[in-house]
Amino acid sequence: MRLLLVSGLSGSGKTVALHTLEDAGYFCVDNLPLPMLPELVEKVRSGHYDTGGDRHLAVGVDVRSGLDALSGFGKLLGELRGSGLEVEVLFLNASDEVLLRRYHLTRRRHPLARDGIPLVEAIGMERTWLGHVAVEADLTVDTSRLSMHDLARTLRGRVGSRETAGLSLLFQSFGFKHGSPLDSDFVFDVRCLPNPHYERELAPLTGLDPAVAGFLDSHGEVGAMFESIHGFLDTWIPRLVADHRSYATVSIGCTGGRHRSVYLVERLAAAWREREHVTVSTRHRELDSLSPETE
Repeated sequence: MRLLLVSGLSGSGKTVALHTLEDAGYFCVDNLPLPMLPELVEKVRSGHYDTGGDRHLAVGVDVRSGLDALSGFGKLLGELRGSGLEVEVLFLNASDEVLLRRYHLTRRRHPLARDGIPLVEAIGMERTWLGHVAVEADLTVDTSRLSMHDLARTLRGRVGSRETAGLSLLFQSFGFKHGSPLDSDFVFDVRCLPNPHYERELAPLTGLDPAVAGFLDSHGEVGAMFESIHGFLDTWIPRLVADHRSYATVSIGCTGGRHRSVYLVERLAAAWREREHVTVSTRHRELDSLSPETE
């Protein structure tokens, strides 16, 4: 049986994540007090609960468990893994600005916004409390610029269907002017490369278009940058696989996130799809929908 612990900041998308996992065949439980988790695991393992034949369990973990319970999260995680159970931790993150906007839109009450505590302070408190969980995360997803549908699609690709051993490797493009992603293991800055944005006929296109690819291919420094990044990853990604890492995110950033970074993400992903024990996916943050309605 596989156990996935789903945590993250309130408003970052935990409800969407649990619904997505339930659709993918997980038996999902939310707001379970952490001290009760070992008992739940044993009952599911023994068939005490009718999970409809589902072999995997997903449990929501958040600040409602209390600071005392969260401070012991690392110890509990070690005990669960020591019992021979496959355990992974998914942590959903988002910027304070986005979380504030989502709460104002939904008008929901933050679980820590009580006794006159302002919302912005409640978010800061929650971020501190959940630090015990975030540091243990196998996969962190930044939902700041993801819609509900984007988040569900991301989780289906990286978590919901991951049944085989190996590394789930995401190549992600982004624009520095829109902020760096919060969920990266490696970040590469390619703003030093020739910019198609300044070519009139190429500006409205993206790195997915052959004309942009042709422009970038014609510059030797672009190929050199690809070889440098590819060589770095060729050295260190196998180390992650050998260390039994389940997830890794490689982010490539240019100024606007539409041309150079997109081109290099596609080229790197194509090269890594030929590797064994690695499942590759791509995401182009600035080309995706930018709805703030992740709940």
